[in-house]
Amino acid sequence: MKIVESIKGKNEQTARRQLIEELFYDFHTSRRQVYWINFIRGIFFGLGTLIGGTIIVAITVWILSQFTNIFPSTGDYIETITNSIQKNN
Repeated sequence: MKIVESIKGKNEQTARRQLIEELFYDFHTSRRQVYWINFIRGIFFGLGTLIGGTIIVAITVWILSQFTNIFPSTGDYIETITNSIQKNN
């Protein structure tokens, strides 16, 4: 009984390993290609994050600058922020 279960366990592990390798090499021919694709993907992910964050901050500052006339108490603070951003450009 123990021998049969041992063989089943080894067969399952081998089958899983073979399935993972087959899925891996189904899309890519070598590890070098995988590393290169992941490197390029990382560059584009970082660039997209940078551009997206810049757009979100710009929209947020623009929306806050629209509220300077509506809320006078916070208007001075918001105006200070927008002026400091505009000076840095």
